[in-house]
Amino acid sequence: MSKPGRLGLGIIGAGKVGAVLGAALRAAEHQVVGVHAVSEDSRERAEAMLPGAPILDIPEIVERSELVLLALPDDALGPLVKGLADAGHWQVGQLVAHTAGRYGTGILHPIRASGAIPLAIHPAMSFTGTSLDLGRLRDCVFGITADKMMLPIAQALVLEMDAESTVIAEEDRGKYHAALAHASNHLVTIAGQSAELLSSIGVERPDRVIGPLMRASLENALSAGESALTGPVARGDVGTVEAHMQALAPDNVTADMRRAYTELARSTAQRALARGLLTEAQTTAILDTLAERGPEHS
Repeated sequence: MSKPGRLGLGIIGAGKVGAVLGAALRAAEHQVVGVHAVSEDSRERAEAMLPGAPILDIPEIVERSELVLLALPDDALGPLVKGLADAGHWQVGQLVAHTAGRYGTGILHPIRASGAIPLAIHPAMSFTGTSLDLGRLRDCVFGITADKMMLPIAQALVLEMDAESTVIAEEDRGKYHAALAHASNHLVTIAGQSAELLSSIGVERPDRVIGPLMRASLENALSAGESALTGPVARGDVGTVEAHMQALAPDNVTADMRRAYTELARSTAQRALARGLLTEAQTTAILDTLAERGPEHS
């Protein structure tokens, strides 16, 4: 016997996020009434994560569902929502939740004319699209946006997936998503650049060298904040920074690597000054060294 308040769930987009969140909601005893999956990979993922769920066209999913989960690329979300609204498919009282970090509920505005209820529930997590993600959801926080009266619904859906939520104001979604992209995507870029630099000097397993260092640095930063900051910039070690810039000369490394090091070192120096780790004189010396040998002088 199902729990009271269980919903008929339709999933539009059986990518890594949609399939996993659909499986998590199904585990909370919501009924998956339909999945839209176009590519072969999506169909295989739907079969693996949501076995037995029917593969349906989008209008039929919307017609059958009390809760529609839109797990689509950012650029596809708006046109799809508007197209379905223009065709009169959205229904009174229907919950419509999207998973795009960039948007709040504004992107779902076209559904309001029909009386449907917009929700934004973005999981701050990197997905594999496999059952491994279901356990990882317990450590995940969702950035949610909804009308004030509807926030408890969004919070309840997240809680049913064994995750936590934090409320993000509509006007703050841009900053929210930029923060997550900066923390996640740019970390991958830094790791790739560092590994490439080590490989260029003959280190066969650069991941073994930088892995423990990056993991420890991340844990320290998350637990102690910027008081965990260390290294030559934070110490005001101008000579070492100058040596780094010489090693990162244009004929030694790619332009993007040199530029990234320079800009991040500048940021680090300025933030170290703000925290009182560097004096004005030390900061000026570091910034002058970076300016003299930075990308604009290469």
